[in-house]
Amino acid sequence: MSRLAGVDPGRSKCGLVLVDTESLQVLSGAVVICEQVLDRLSDWQVAGGLDGIVLGDGTGSAAWLPKLRSLAPVQQVNEYGTTLRARRRYWELWPPRGWQRLIPRGLLIPPEELDAIAALVMVEDSLGTPCRWSGAKQRLRSGPER
Repeated sequence: MSRLAGVDPGRSKCGLVLVDTESLQVLSGAVVICEQVLDRLSDWQVAGGLDGIVLGDGTGSAAWLPKLRSLAPVQQVNEYGTTLRARRRYWELWPPRGWQRLIPRGLLIPPEELDAIAALVMVEDSLGTPCRWSGAKQRLRSGPER
């Protein structure tokens, strides 16, 4: 199994996604505070290895580059427009239900933070194909569990 991590860096939180590049399956996704990024990536590295990391070139990415290179080869990608694309991708992965399906998707605001989906969009751009996020939707919010 070949595994690729996506990182959407931010000032206070980062979106992370782990993809099996052979099955094009999302294995895990999370929005975590910046202090937890290396721990989460290290856990993924220990659990099954990382063949590479896709890092968005936006906010603070220069500071992340040397830290991430110690875990796996890093590919920096242009993250311009990924937040808007992540919003659209969110509704493709989890279509609105009930009365919300009557509202044009462009007017809907996802109930989750989009950082992990933005990381997924960057990984999909790198692979040149969409990935599946099957199973139960994971909690994509930073902060304490409720």
